Amino acid sequence: MIVRGSRQLSELYDRLSPGDVYIGKIPGGPLRYTRLIDLMERGIHCLPTPLAQTLNASKAAQTAILNEWMLPLTQVIRRRADLIAAIGVYQRQGVGPVVTKEDRLHCGHGVRYWENIEVLYSMAAFDKSSFPFVLQPFLQHFSDVRVIVVGDYVEAYSRHNPDNFRMNLAAGGTSRPFVIGTDQQLFCRSVMERARFPYAHLDLQLLENGRCYLAEMALEGGIKGAQIDRRSLVRMKSELLEREARQICNSEGSAAGRQEAEAKNLYEGGRT
Repeated sequence: MIVRGSRQLSELYDRLSPGDVYIGKIPGGPLRYTRLIDLMERGIHCLPTPLAQTLNASKAAQTAILNEWMLPLTQVIRRRADLIAAIGVYQRQGVGPVVTKEDRLHCGHGVRYWENIEVLYSMAAFDKSSFPFVLQPFLQHFSDVRVIVVGDYVEAYSRHNPDNFRMNLAAGGTSRPFVIGTDQQLFCRSVMERARFPYAHLDLQLLENGRCYLAEMALEGGIKGAQIDRRSLVRMKSELLEREARQICNSEGSAAGRQEAEAKNLYEGGRT
């Protein structure tokens, strides 16, 4: 059975059985992750995957799981002790200005610049509510590129903001089309595979020496600088999830059929 959308999920929640598929995000609120875990334990497939939905909601979770694709020294600060440890590492590496990102904010909100990590500590030490957050060195010379990947469709555009280090278009940035290379596409695909994202909006930091780093990624995102329109993008995402759901159901059906045949053979073999 394929269940689509939160309303249908609520109506059929207790009737779902192993092998069923739910298409859609689990509704927000304090029970979101309880429901995700419950569905996983019951053998119900979620599209997007539980991992993708978890990472989509948290910059800190992305940093913890996808750190190898991010700018070196990017880390999650969970408490003051983590920040104290980071001070030593950053000082030894000669890191000057730093950037922090609040965990669950988007569109450039919650992204802050600090002259150095000691200034950051002076603030964070008095505000326990700021934890957890993402800490990374301030990167000055790079190209900010957003990549949209849905199946075989790939589109990219660069973002610029001469008046603000936040490149987001919502923060006053401008955009222009960007020709993404093969290596960069492979980079995006590898990140998506690890994060179990069926599709993604990925923000990349491209350095002049050719290195590429992941800033963050999301299942949904602004497309103000993209050529594709919102309706077409939503349709492509929906069609992709429907294909994946049918593949899962067909696979589950084939497996159930094989198990039934094996059980029948064992039964008939025992009778002879």
